Amino acid sequence: MPQDLYLPMLQIPARSELRQRPLETPRLWLLPLELSDAAELWRAVDSCRAHLEPWLPWVPFQTTPEASQHYAELSVNDWDQGRAVRFVVREKPSRRLVGVVSVENLHHLNLSGELGYWLRKDATGRGLMTEAAGLVVQWFFQAMGAHRIRVAAATGNHASLGVIGRLGFRFEGIAREAELVAGRWLDHAIFARLSDD
Repeated sequence: MPQDLYLPMLQIPARSELRQRPLETPRLWLLPLELSDAAELWRAVDSCRAHLEPWLPWVPFQTTPEASQHYAELSVNDWDQGRAVRFVVREKPSRRLVGVVSVENLHHLNLSGELGYWLRKDATGRGLMTEAAGLVVQWFFQAMGAHRIRVAAATGNHASLGVIGRLGFRFEGIAREAELVAGRWLDHAIFARLSDD
């Protein structure tokens, strides 16, 4: 391999840096998902299971507090190993956990990843997810040096499609029967943003 060959890599800050200086909007704090978040994460998911289950395939597997503990452990490992970055979204000033925003499937050579998010039902309708996801997208490009971020939503999930539209993603196509959720196949609308869009 030539000595001067450039191999791009995403720059992933240490979780400890972002715990000390969380991402912040006027209404929210975003902090790396940690083991200490597991119990509150469980309560948030369990409190709005019927709201989340039609669109998210993992919800039926979150059946016990231990499942949320396992997810938190995986999230810590995925961050440290450069596979994904997941943030808990906390509302000011209460610090109540209202959801999660993540960039999954980090692809270092292509400087890319996939945006994911969910919000508890009693926090919807106020633009909180647009605020949180918009900040994570900006951070992904600026702090991590990313070039592309992709996002997909079920064609019937109008709330999620609204977030994507407000964040300026460009439509790229439909993935037919892309995901099996709650016993039915969902078509996904695929969108992406580039760092220079």
